[in-house]
This record gives sequence, C-alpha cells and structure tokens, in this order.
Amino acid sequence: MIEQFYPDEWLDSAYVIDYEKLYKEGCRGLIFDIDNTLVPHGAPADERAIALFRHLKEIGFSCCLLSNNKEPRVKMFNEKIGVSYIFKAGKPGKKGYERAMQKIGTDKNNTVFIGDQLFTDVWGARRVGIHSILVKPINPKEEIQIVLKRRLEWVILYFYKKTMKK
Repeated sequence: MIEQFYPDEWLDSAYVIDYEKLYKEGCRGLIFDIDNTLVPHGAPADERAIALFRHLKEIGFSCCLLSNNKEPRVKMFNEKIGVSYIFKAGKPGKKGYERAMQKIGTDKNNTVFIGDQLFTDVWGARRVGIHSILVKPINPKEEIQIVLKRRLEWVILYFYKKTMKK
C-alpha cells in the first residue's frame, strides 16, 4: 500500500539530474514543482533556476511548472523562466498533471515529474503514470502542515530505502 507513494528515483536536487540522459532515453517533457524543489518557498527564480531552464530548452525539453499555489506566486517565479505553468493544480489530483502534459505536448510515456513531496508531487505523478523524481527539499524551514507531512514521509522513505537495497 505505501508503495503508491514511492518515487521512481530519489535524488539530492533538481540541479543534479542528468537531463541529457533523460533526453537520450526519450523523455521530452519535464513537469516541475516550484517551492522547495527549485527555490525556497516563495522565492523568485534565482540564477541557478534561470540557468537550468535555459539549459533544458537548449537540450530540447518542453517544460511546465505545476503548483498548488495561486497564480501571482507561480507567475512571479516564471517571469525569468518563461515556460508553461499551471497554478492551483490540485495535486495530487490527476487533472493538473494531465493538463501539464497537454500544454507541453507530451504524454505519460515521455514525461518526467520532479518535486519534493511524496503526498502531493510523487503520488500525483504515480496516479497518472508519469515517471517521478523526488528531490530533497531545498530549505528545511517549512510551514507546520508540511512539517507534519514530512514526518510521515520519513516513514515511507525508510521502507523505500529498504526496498531499494534489495
């Protein structure tokens, strides 16, 4: 039962993913969470995020930001990034992921989702059948409701690590 929350991959950061390898393997679309995946909560796109998306476009990826935040937050982050985005996405519901793939012209077979939370990001991607990459949160300081979810995530990730060792 807890396997439904397991990511396909678990990495330190969205900035260490081998995007060239993903592209060579047939991935054409990337869907990203924003807060604590690419920047700390509420922060604008920094130089690292801007450089990442410039590089992803050079490789040939279509990208979409998928956030449960309201439009002003997502739009502010995207000003210097310039990709498609969906706000108030309703993660882990399927519709946001499906709309993101539609916007960038990909499907579940050639799309990867990158996010920092199991119960919204990863679970939603798994429900739609998208390859998911869980990344460690950028900033450990979070709102109380997220802190409580993180404690449950630790339990699931404990069993995930045991499964991966086999």
